[in-house]
Amino acid sequence: MKKAKMLAALVTCAAVAGTLFLSSGTVSAQDPAGPYNPYPPGILPPDLPSEIARVRREIQGIFSQAIGEWQALPPLTLTGQPPTLQGTGYQAVQILGKLMNFDENMSAEKNVACAFCHMPYAGFSGPIPSVNLTMVAYPGTNLFRAGKRTAQRYTYSPRFPVLQLYPDQNLLFGGNFWDGRSTGYLLQSADAEQAQHPPVDTQEMGLPDTACIAYRLSQAVYRPFFEQIWGAGSFSIAFPVNTEQICSTPGGAAIFGGNLTPIPLSPPDRTRANDVYNHWGQSISFYEDGPQVSPFTSKVDANLNGQYTYTTDELAGATLFGGQGNCNSCHLDGQRTTLTPGQAQAGNYAVNARPLFTCFGYSNLGLPLNPRDAFYYQTTPDSFGFTANSFGFGYRDLGVGTFLRSGFGAAPNPNSSFTPLAPTNDGRQQVSTVRNVAMTPPQCPSTEAPGPYFQKEFFHNGYIKSLKQLVHFYNTRDVYPFNVTSGHCPAGTTEKVDCWPMPEVKNNIDMTVGNLGLTDQQENQIVSVMQALTDGFNPANPSVSAYPNINTYTGTCTTCNPATDPNCSPSRQGNGSLIPTPPLPACAAAICAVPPVPSPPIQ
Repeated sequence: MKKAKMLAALVTCAAVAGTLFLSSGTVSAQDPAGPYNPYPPGILPPDLPSEIARVRREIQGIFSQAIGEWQALPPLTLTGQPPTLQGTGYQAVQILGKLMNFDENMSAEKNVACAFCHMPYAGFSGPIPSVNLTMVAYPGTNLFRAGKRTAQRYTYSPRFPVLQLYPDQNLLFGGNFWDGRSTGYLLQSADAEQAQHPPVDTQEMGLPDTACIAYRLSQAVYRPFFEQIWGAGSFSIAFPVNTEQICSTPGGAAIFGGNLTPIPLSPPDRTRANDVYNHWGQSISFYEDGPQVSPFTSKVDANLNGQYTYTTDELAGATLFGGQGNCNSCHLDGQRTTLTPGQAQAGNYAVNARPLFTCFGYSNLGLPLNPRDAFYYQTTPDSFGFTANSFGFGYRDLGVGTFLRSGFGAAPNPNSSFTPLAPTNDGRQQVSTVRNVAMTPPQCPSTEAPGPYFQKEFFHNGYIKSLKQLVHFYNTRDVYPFNVTSGHCPAGTTEKVDCWPMPEVKNNIDMTVGNLGLTDQQENQIVSVMQALTDGFNPANPSVSAYPNINTYTGTCTTCNPATDPNCSPSRQGNGSLIPTPPLPACAAAICAVPPVPSPPIQ
């Protein structure tokens, strides 16, 4: 009884804190009456409350759309051996996945859907420009908790295979997430497993038990739809009377004492709840693989199919992409042929591929530590007694290396044979697909200043703020290296232009890039072909995007004046938000001294 009362009190505090946060116009770390806020001034953007409310309204609108799609489906007919939803199976599972993806009730405080970090108009990546410019990671259900990395696009993520070792190269390929921790070993789908992580991530949707998904789905308006697809007995689970109280308390709360299954279920009921959780992941993954998310409708696809002719810059960019720019060594474009150029130009071959523009591998590009990352500041307990990062700036993001050690901030590694590979994977992060890297809302037609543009963030720590910067980094990382941290470039230099701070992790840096010898114009041409990989191109009406829900953005675009703002250019975009990196302590032993230890040691 005492425990139930404590849970109820904690839930009340969380609800009050959320109300205070959303009703406040600004965020103040000094306000003792406000919600928990560990951040110094300037880390959280001042428009965060209104932007959270905006995205939530957009999500609720798309959720209502999905309800309509479900209700418009013809009756589901299960027949045959094995039993199959004849004629409507594809649509049914994808619509179910869409409902789940946009359902805010699938978070501890019923305020964050999966889509909160992954909206259609941003290529299913981060939808808040000010967050992309500043704090990097997105706030979760307990609003001042935030993760440590950017929100990856999940267009085409179902095409990533199960994490596996290529023994000839001794390299890992496949998996999902920046650090590969979604291996897909159980469901044989890295993407389906990926969908299972955010609901129980303390920094994201925050549910304290995977069974909370089964419980919340059993309360959902679309429960009958789930049961039609996955079975009428799916929710035959005897949930305790205090299940909602438990599920409303964000994971990591001290009251749980480290228990990861605080809902006391019988073994048969736990198995049923696990089955529901597996079906959750599978349904969302199939939605992500479908035409509403991953449709292969870019200008590049149209060009491959003979329906679009590249502009001069796009053609030059495509040539550089597979040549001097060396992009194609990791972002495989699937357009190489043994036919002669003359034969190819004459149309004597047919394209029978949908290139994904990734090798599914991992690479350490040598990015500097980004001191704006909200994770560094979450060093004190919140109102639930949870501390996200007691190491502060002693944290180093070792990427795949930390995961292979089952280390802090990652996930358990289910394959011990991978563990010895940790030292050669320190610093490596996933090679994302280039597809939809440039997707923006139609009213903000670019990612690049002066605009109107939609501010995005690139790479795992959001250090890069424009595609021009991204290509320039690949081109000149080793041309302008300085032994400083971000915010401390020498006088007479400009960070991200002719000064690149030192890498956060100096081990295993990819040396196939860094000094490509590209001209300024060639950098811009590579940006052009990256922009041509945005889905929604309609050859019959090129001026209107055909990408589903691309028009759901209700925010504002960013503009700037190059005559008055020295940072109003793609090369210097976001430099006005740079902050100096504090003196860095040594990497915490709990991260950098876990065997097999990094070699050489991480500073």
